[in-house]
Amino acid sequence: MTDPLPKPVSSNAEPDAPPPLFRVTEAARAAGVAPSTLRLWEKQGLVTPQRRASGQRLYAAADVARLQRIAYLRREAGLNPAAIRAALESENSAPTEAAITNEPLGAALRQLRQARGETLEAVAQAVGASASGLSTLERTGAGVSFKTLADLAQYYGTTVSRLSGQEEEGHPVVRAGAARIWPMPVEGVRVEVLAEGERQMDCHRFILAPGAASEGGYGHAGEEFITVIEGRFRITLDGDELHELGPGDSIYFESRRPHAWANAADGRTVVIWVNTPPTF
Repeated sequence: MTDPLPKPVSSNAEPDAPPPLFRVTEAARAAGVAPSTLRLWEKQGLVTPQRRASGQRLYAAADVARLQRIAYLRREAGLNPAAIRAALESENSAPTEAAITNEPLGAALRQLRQARGETLEAVAQAVGASASGLSTLERTGAGVSFKTLADLAQYYGTTVSRLSGQEEEGHPVVRAGAARIWPMPVEGVRVEVLAEGERQMDCHRFILAPGAASEGGYGHAGEEFITVIEGRFRITLDGDELHELGPGDSIYFESRRPHAWANAADGRTVVIWVNTPPTF
């Protein structure tokens, strides 16, 4: 399973402190490949990690995002190294959205765990994740899949919305281009808040990059409505009920049904996602 990583910002770092770097094992786990594969990609000129004086390889968040894209192009598109290099160069020359600053999500999760007096190993076993992955999440605010984040929120008796500060008082009108962005620890998933404050509904716009996915199914209380604005959206309910939706299509289902999802388009996919009551 791939654990996507966004640009990490240490929750207790000074404003000018450098962002944390990831070791080979952490970067490989995020890309869903073996550490030896990263060394091969380096030889092929696909990625250039930083190096300590000792020779240890270190990867910045941008490097990890590049590794995930390489893995996707190799696995899903079947491209060879030369074609992958060309595709990455083409993508890098295209305009990109401004970087999203991550909030201290990891610190909030660490405080919840410590308040319960539990170890990383105990929580990891309870939610079916790795202790090293949860350690990375608490340290950097990054390093887990969307499913794991949802499972952690449920385990701690809270919601992803609360962890992201959505219940803070906000203006009832959200202007185009001014929506607040969740601090997502998941690369390729941009979540815009369309209704601030304590509401009866969670209302979001999900913008999914190519290859973005929940990486597994999760469930919670409530009911959900999704409508596709752009691209192709694939959602699987109860592990075997598959629906692929295009622009104008919508789906309504009970949130308790485990739901896994993915961007099924070659480009980005945009959906409006409403959950009531706000249990996500």
